[in-house]
Amino acid sequence: MRRIEDIAALEALYGRPGAPSLRKVADRLTPLYRKWIMASKLCILTTVGPDGTDGSPRGDDGPVVLELDPQRLALPDWRGNNRLDSLRNIVVDGRVSLMFLVPGSNNVVRVNGTAILTDDADLRARFDKSGRQPATVIVITTTEIYTQCARALMRAGTWAGVDESTGLPSVGEILAEMTSGEEGGAPYDDAWGARAARTMW
Repeated sequence: MRRIEDIAALEALYGRPGAPSLRKVADRLTPLYRKWIMASKLCILTTVGPDGTDGSPRGDDGPVVLELDPQRLALPDWRGNNRLDSLRNIVVDGRVSLMFLVPGSNNVVRVNGTAILTDDADLRARFDKSGRQPATVIVITTTEIYTQCARALMRAGTWAGVDESTGLPSVGEILAEMTSGEEGGAPYDDAWGARAARTMW
C-alpha cells in the first residue's frame, strides 16, 4: 500500500478548496452561528493528549453549551463512565474541536479552539438541574467556527424520519453573513441540492 507522506502529495490528489468553504469561517460567534449552536443539544468533543486522541459525545436536554461571551463557550461535564479521557487530555493539552449536530439538518457546525477545565462553583451553578450540578465545566476559547459539508450525513441518511431543524440558518445565510452579502444567500442554498447530487460519491 502506498503511503502519502507529505502535504504536496496529498494536495495533488484533490482540487483546490472552494472559496465558500474558506470564507464562511469565523473566529467567534456571529448571530447566525450563535443561533445554530444554541439549537444543538448534541456535540462531539474531540481532544488530544500524550496517550492519543479522544472523541466523546456530549448531550443535554437544551443547548449543549452555554455562551460566556462571543469567543467562549462553556460545556458542562455531566456524569458518565468516569474514564475522564477527554478531561485528562484537556488538563495536559488544551486543543479541542467540537462538532454540533441538530436532528433534521445534514449540516454540521464545527468549532476549533483551546479549552481549560474548571470546578468554579459559580459557573457550575449556572447548569444546576434540580440541585444537581456538573463536577467540572470545560471552557472553550474559539479560534474557528464553520459549517461542515452536508454530504456525509446525506450519504448515511442520518435523520430519516426526524426533523428538529425548523428555523435554523442555512449554509447560504451563514456564508452571506460571513462575506457581508458578497456570496451565499438563497442562490447558494437553491443550487446546493443539485450540486450535492452531482458530487455525492
